[in-house]
Amino acid sequence: MEHDASDAGEARYELVISVDARRSGRYGDAEKPRMRERIYRILDTAFAQAGVDRRALYTGDRGDGVLMAVPGRIAVTRLLGLWMVEVHESLREENSSLRVPLGLRIAMHVGPVRHDSNGINGRAVDLACRLADADVGRRLLDAEGADLVLVVSGSLYHDVVSAGGKFILPERFAPAELDLKEGEFTGWFHLPGRARPDFSRLAPQGPAEGVEGSGSSGDGPLPEGSGGKGGGPRPVDAEGRDDGPLDEGGPAAADEGRDDGPARYVAGGDLSVNRDNVYHQPVHIGRTVDSDRRKG
Repeated sequence: MEHDASDAGEARYELVISVDARRSGRYGDAEKPRMRERIYRILDTAFAQAGVDRRALYTGDRGDGVLMAVPGRIAVTRLLGLWMVEVHESLREENSSLRVPLGLRIAMHVGPVRHDSNGINGRAVDLACRLADADVGRRLLDAEGADLVLVVSGSLYHDVVSAGGKFILPERFAPAELDLKEGEFTGWFHLPGRARPDFSRLAPQGPAEGVEGSGSSGDGPLPEGSGGKGGGPRPVDAEGRDDGPLDEGGPAAADEGRDDGPARYVAGGDLSVNRDNVYHQPVHIGRTVDSDRRKG
């Protein structure tokens, strides 16, 4: 995407889109080129069907994904609505012939973006990448058996998504508070073609999980505070407010006995989720010892 010389170093508000492949570190050297070809084919097909000229966008390759910046003259609602529908349909078509389906995590955020000769930068870019890398998105794909998850920033949800529009269904987005490296942010998660995400279905994260990666390769450990360890996502209310930890005497206890529909929790670390004293995941209390000894 070309810019005038006078624009150099000047920040402009743009939609930042980060696209990452699920478990990219498990692809071998011979498989990664085909995986990358599929990602670009899916995105290009979706742009064409949505009537968006990809040449008008900044596109940066990330090895296992793509980073894009959309200029303000292109409506954000088109990317959130029609383009996401087409991405979902193109992904389904690609996966129909694959033994191991391709999974994608897509994040969107609008904020000030700076362009230079090497690409794009700014906090808006960092946030979009962190949202796409948040562990809750990975676990949602696994728990729901889905191939695509979209997460948008809190500001983008309240400014655009909440108003709805063609192919934009705000009631199918669910919020989770994330501890990212840049601080605490609310991410709104959506599984295209499915009902509102139910975080209570997420299994507690074991010690071997959440190591897919945080950079472009997806092969290293998650960065501190990325939502992949003990500081994972917390449930928030329908307005996106953090209700705090779910402990005795907290908001959850105050609402006990009130039927507001299915409870939503995200279990991080060793937390187990139960309803009506029925545990829905294996429970580990204390340290595990030999079967003929009691737990400490």
